[in-house]
Amino acid sequence: MHPGGEHERAVRAAGNAPYAAAWRRAWAFPDPEPPADRLVEADRWADELRAQGVRRAVFVTGGGNDALADAVDRHPDLFLGFAHHDPFAPDAAAELERAVTVRGLRGLKLFAPLLRGPLDHPDLDPVWRTADRLRVPVLVHVGHYGSAGGLSSSPHDSPNHLARVARRFPELPFVVPHFGVQHVQELLFACWSCPNIHVDTSGSNQWVRWMPYRLTLDDLFRRCYETIGPGRIVFGSDSSWFPRGYVGRYLDDQLRICREMGMPESDLQAIFAGNAVRLLGLPT
Repeated sequence: MHPGGEHERAVRAAGNAPYAAAWRRAWAFPDPEPPADRLVEADRWADELRAQGVRRAVFVTGGGNDALADAVDRHPDLFLGFAHHDPFAPDAAAELERAVTVRGLRGLKLFAPLLRGPLDHPDLDPVWRTADRLRVPVLVHVGHYGSAGGLSSSPHDSPNHLARVARRFPELPFVVPHFGVQHVQELLFACWSCPNIHVDTSGSNQWVRWMPYRLTLDDLFRRCYETIGPGRIVFGSDSSWFPRGYVGRYLDDQLRICREMGMPESDLQAIFAGNAVRLLGLPT
């Protein structure tokens, strides 16, 4: 079997299943259901968001640009979507243009560990120029990919690569989810260098348990708040599967941390709504 083939992935998944099960048990999350029809799933998400009082939600991946755009079109009052195609494909810039101007998607999502080259590769310049002209944000995942058993590292996922791009496109907003995962130091210095780089808070952020030094979600919020400020921190829920649905406890935990830090309501409004509204170009 070739590296990364189905057999290898199955072996890794089986070997790391206890970690995933323990994580779900610790958070009282049920096991994920098998994948369902995408439009049926879209209707279910719409019901879930309305029940939770969520006014708008952004889906950053969804089976391809057209599949996700179809789901967004089904509930345009609730859903927004991001393009998520291969940026190294020959027609990547044209596909981003089509996804935004024709299909109505509102940004671009990239998984840096899965790319065939670094973010600052010259072949990606047409994509960056198109995103810059369209004024859409780019969400760039750096750090390990997937849960236990996934990719632990990659030569293409450093925030330093992103910083070199962000410096050349200073008006193009970039957002790095999960506080940059294991690249916290590099991400903070990238933010110091580039005011167009933002930090996203999404997920349980249990990766902190694997760091060689003590690091908590409280520490991450405090360090980002004290350095880059509330205008570049963006809340994300990382809600992705049923029957778990919308993960309100992530929101509750993060709000508690911010309130215990003594943040004024204006900063809470920015982090948990306003910054996303601005980046997405939504009416306030």
